[in-house]
Amino acid sequence: MTTRVHDLPFGASLQGDGVLFRFWAPGEAEVSIALDGGEPLPMTAGEDGWHEKLVPNAKAGSVYHYVVKDGLRVPDPASRFQPQDVHGPSEVIDPEAYDWQDGSWRGRDWAEAVIYELHIGTFTPEGSFRAAIARLDHLADLGVTVIEIMPVADFPGQRNWGYDGVLPFAPDSSYGRPEDFKALVDAAHARGLSVMLDVVYNHFGPDGNYLPVYAPQFFTERHKSPWGAGINVDGADSRPVRDFFIHNALYWIKEFHLDGLRFDAVHAIQDDSPRHLLLELAETLRAQVQDRPLHLVLENEDNRARYLERTSNGQPRDYSAQWNDDVHHVLHVAATGEDVAYYAPYAQQPELLGRALAEGFAFQGEAMAYSGKPRGEPSAHLPPSAFVAFAQNHDQIGNRAMGERLSQIASAEAVRAVSAVYLLLPQVPMLFMGEELGATSPFLFFADFEGELAEKVRDGRREEFARFPAFSDPETREKIPDPLAEATFLASKLQWDKVDPTVQDWYRRILAVRRERLLPLLHGIRQGGRARMRGQRAVEVVWTVDGGGALTLLANLSSETVSGDFAVDSQPLWQEGAAAQKENLPAWSVRWMFSP
Repeated sequence: MTTRVHDLPFGASLQGDGVLFRFWAPGEAEVSIALDGGEPLPMTAGEDGWHEKLVPNAKAGSVYHYVVKDGLRVPDPASRFQPQDVHGPSEVIDPEAYDWQDGSWRGRDWAEAVIYELHIGTFTPEGSFRAAIARLDHLADLGVTVIEIMPVADFPGQRNWGYDGVLPFAPDSSYGRPEDFKALVDAAHARGLSVMLDVVYNHFGPDGNYLPVYAPQFFTERHKSPWGAGINVDGADSRPVRDFFIHNALYWIKEFHLDGLRFDAVHAIQDDSPRHLLLELAETLRAQVQDRPLHLVLENEDNRARYLERTSNGQPRDYSAQWNDDVHHVLHVAATGEDVAYYAPYAQQPELLGRALAEGFAFQGEAMAYSGKPRGEPSAHLPPSAFVAFAQNHDQIGNRAMGERLSQIASAEAVRAVSAVYLLLPQVPMLFMGEELGATSPFLFFADFEGELAEKVRDGRREEFARFPAFSDPETREKIPDPLAEATFLASKLQWDKVDPTVQDWYRRILAVRRERLLPLLHGIRQGGRARMRGQRAVEVVWTVDGGGALTLLANLSSETVSGDFAVDSQPLWQEGAAAQKENLPAWSVRWMFSP
């Protein structure tokens, strides 16, 4: 790889004779730029709300604000770095200054993907890009091939999950500088690890977003979202808005040498235009990045199979895959017995276990009892690689009041069983950081807001759980960790000195089986499998392998033995729990088999 810079049409770009600043402020007749704390310099107003100025004495390292109405100083929405957080000045960055060492990197095929989701701030005690490098050998040795990093776009304060970002081009300074992030990617590539980043294009955080002040056209009242007015990607003046996000995606891929992106909650991107932003994004990225496999993954509550279609040669047409919440839900219900809120439909309809494992989406157009709304599209025709399967992730742990991991709310036998299912499923497996360590530290919701906003977040967090029986008592809700307290953040850090070597060895062994025994079969599994329920929580799934043979899963995800007539291979790919017999499946047993 040789690319070092993505040529942004806005923001600060180094020129031979200074720095060119371009700023979209259609709500402002006049804009100035204040460089290094000096007197504001008038910018030239152009067409369609653009303002620009070439500043000869500006250079890499210069800091600047734009000055808008009433003398308000605002950061650059395309800032590459914010050394003094979201309200401070932006810093001019030289994208070519980092000396990349990954010239021979050509990426990894999606079929090889074993994803590890991590949060930079809690992955290590130091919580930085540079500190994460020291743990990459652990991940490579484990059998991980892709690290997926939760959002790093600049957020207010020193701690946040990342979904309150307001400056999408600037890695948060609490993690390090842009070159530190590049060093992490470089080091990952040196160890054969691909790197993906979670990006948020459906909303901006509640503190530090100045766009409504000088570019109200960026938002629209025609669309509503959980965060207020929707982002205007389909109305008048929407072209600069669409370009803002498209260039952000290109920027991360090209300038930081990332191998892919995970797009947060795309169901909240409301677009009534003839060509949805998601389609333009995928087409543009795939057209401009052809030197390595590009992994584009969706989080989409609507379960739209249309975005996951394959071309005639089996390659992703638009998006590589989608996070498969349905697989998580059926496995979680089986392991824990929980049946409230969004788990209720999966507890009430046991057959969804087989459907999610075999075909991807559990709901394929039917109405969900929980919401009463139709959800999903037919997905059995898609290859399993169009789905990312997991038993835990940041949402499903962190959205619990106490941030418990699965191992804290389910038996060890149950955790091993559901993990043996998803880790060898033909879908792409994803671990959440610490899962492989036997971590007992929680992953809690945390942020670093101040004043009235902090109080609203604190109160809202506790009110959110008032409808759950376990937290119906106000005194019990008071025990929910304060999301604004530093102690909550610190409690969420992985404790690398408290590793369970038995758990770690188990994950290493099962991922070796995936790599050595399952991977050769995956290209031949071109569509969903056939599922047959063998009990309330027992299932048999068969996937046909092109060229001959079949991959079979026999799983009893319950605490009771299931009787029946089972075809049991004498040499399984993997046996978890007591060995299956021809006439019964023992409790919490999982058997993977391949018959040529």
